Amino acid sequence: MAFNRITAQEAAEIISNGMTIGLSGFTAPGTPKAVTEALAAKAEAEHLAGRPFKVNLFTGASTSDHVDGALARCNAINMRAPYQNVPDLRKRINCHDVHYFDRHLSEMAQEVRYGFYGPIDIAIIEAADITPDGEIILGTGVGSIPTYAHLAKKIIVEVNKKLPHSLRGMHDVIMLQDPPRRPAIDIYKPSDRIGSPVLKVDPAKVIGIVETDSYDGVKEFSAPDEVSKQIGSNVVRFLISEYKSGRLPKEFLPMQSGVGNVANAVLYDLGESTELPAFQMYTEVVQDAVLELMKKGKCTFASTCSMTFSDKTEAELFANLDFFHDKILMRPAELSNNPEVIRRIGVIAMNTALEADIFGGINSTHVLGTKMMNGIGGSGDFTRNAYISIFSCPSVTKGGLISNIVPMVAHADHSEHSVDIIVTDQGIADLRHKDPVERAHEIINNCAHPMYRELLLDYLKMGKGGQTPHSLKAAFAFHNAFNDTGDMRNTDFSKYL
Repeated sequence: MAFNRITAQEAAEIISNGMTIGLSGFTAPGTPKAVTEALAAKAEAEHLAGRPFKVNLFTGASTSDHVDGALARCNAINMRAPYQNVPDLRKRINCHDVHYFDRHLSEMAQEVRYGFYGPIDIAIIEAADITPDGEIILGTGVGSIPTYAHLAKKIIVEVNKKLPHSLRGMHDVIMLQDPPRRPAIDIYKPSDRIGSPVLKVDPAKVIGIVETDSYDGVKEFSAPDEVSKQIGSNVVRFLISEYKSGRLPKEFLPMQSGVGNVANAVLYDLGESTELPAFQMYTEVVQDAVLELMKKGKCTFASTCSMTFSDKTEAELFANLDFFHDKILMRPAELSNNPEVIRRIGVIAMNTALEADIFGGINSTHVLGTKMMNGIGGSGDFTRNAYISIFSCPSVTKGGLISNIVPMVAHADHSEHSVDIIVTDQGIADLRHKDPVERAHEIINNCAHPMYRELLLDYLKMGKGGQTPHSLKAAFAFHNAFNDTGDMRNTDFSKYL
């Protein structure tokens, strides 16, 4: 069938106050760019006229300024899930203008199908192409769009002219069946395919095609600083040690890597290592560094949910798709982050922390325990099910005013039961087969900055017995000192005796 060609403004007029919208994409790649900005303009006009206008927004993960930024600035988001990273939205969340619930990314699609979050009114999908019978070649990110498109009453498609039709074949699109009818997931290595190369939608639900022409707008990561380089070097040193000891198989294992400068630094160091073999990735995001590793032959395949490349690298990818086409496969988040698959194929998980405590607890989400930063993302999916779970962070931030190794994390996202290795610029703490007190000494001696080690040992001595000797009175003394004086080094445990 022939689809209506409409403007972004006409598409926005279809969306009403209170509707629930599901978007394609995962991080900025694959997310809509025009309709959401037009929707923000509509919301602003409605607010000026004294009329309420907010929508509920479900995505694959974070989005971009075209989506979360534009809609947050005009206060047009009521409910938001499962992850975000745009400052304007973060401000709205932390002052309760937006009802944000932070979910494991592997769970979002299935929980929407279970009916936990109500119906989906509109799905907005970025595509390279759509055929008359409703076959969509997705762009550079998948997210949870198979579910949103299936459940949506209406669908709007943004056909982006920057996306080559030759992306066809780089997607593995499937919507898992729900319990109790879900069969085993037949993925035994990252390159196994179980779904369709296209997203198939009911063409009768497609109410309009909006044309766009832009890259995803991902900024290039800055060159790793010395701290990031040291963390990267320590992670690779640990992996080499595991490999030489025989605790990793000779063919190595698939890698998962979070997003950011530290993750990029680790990947670059892996590329330089002559002591580790070429490897594959089973991850949720691939970044610029992965393309470089593929050109070197160090990374031979990557299964992902999104190609989160800077505009420069994205252009390079499109110009050399013949080379990369059979080396990257994009899947929905409930597959890229699926615990069953992660556990089966033995993924090595590498994620970042805001802070870690001396017993191995991890805070990934809340600054000083209260202010949402980004969200848990997929770190929980991988951490709990990994062959080895690694968390990294700088030992200190703000020039030493904050220790990222604390007596007790101010918000718990990952318990010590799921964390194997902690790495900072100071060193490596191997928490495996250690009791709580042994873990504490391992972390303090190897990961804490020297300026905080004595304070942390003093705290450990304050413990009042039990297997995990916390002092409940002093557990947040570091955080209290920072709130009171702006410097955790001013912690005074004597006031808690």
